[in-house]
Amino acid sequence: MNPAPFSDRQIEALQESLSQQVVKTRVQGGRTLSYIEGWWAISEANRVFGFGSWNQQIIDIRCVSERERKIGQAKKDGWAVSYVTTIRLTVNGVIREGVGAGHGIDVDLGLAHESAAKEAATDAMKRAFMTFGNIFGLALYDKHQRNVEDRPPSLEHVPEVEKADKKFTEALFAKMNQVGVQSAGVMTLRQILQVTDFEQVDSSLRQKLIDRLTPEYATQLNAGKNSKGQQVLKMAEPESVIE
Repeated sequence: MNPAPFSDRQIEALQESLSQQVVKTRVQGGRTLSYIEGWWAISEANRVFGFGSWNQQIIDIRCVSERERKIGQAKKDGWAVSYVTTIRLTVNGVIREGVGAGHGIDVDLGLAHESAAKEAATDAMKRAFMTFGNIFGLALYDKHQRNVEDRPPSLEHVPEVEKADKKFTEALFAKMNQVGVQSAGVMTLRQILQVTDFEQVDSSLRQKLIDRLTPEYATQLNAGKNSKGQQVLKMAEPESVIE
């Protein structure tokens, strides 16, 4: 008889609920979608399975769409690219696969391809990990999210830089909620900062950004404008956001 692939401790961890605090949301196609970030899935894999006890392999990666398009309020000439990727995970001899999609929009064709390929690989990896349990996002596929709990996540396994990222994003979203930044304002702020995730904001700018958020600035952001009142995002066309 083959030994069990996972220890009792690992099985107990895989059966844990998902912490609400690591769940992110985004608006897509008029719906609000919940997800966990790729770095968190990797961090959880290292915590539960151990460093060096799992690996991933790209089985297939294909560009399924490449077209010219106009980008942003200025209607710059650019590109929209989409990739589909299949990732295979091997964990203690257990093999799981996931298929993911990624989309890149940029004025530079190469950067659009890079963004789309990376996003597709991350999406596929998360979908493969999801099959291992709630802590990898399986709980989010239940529309009632009965295995998502409002509790702090275990952070003893998270590198200091990731702890700093989490602390910053929590403080940022708390401030945005306090001053009234809505989902449209979040999109505008990402456009201004030229980031897809706020973890990408340089550490030297983080506190300045939080201090700068006021109710007046929130109003501008919600209207798709920067602090000077200049239109940077046309809210009637959310696809103009480069993500």
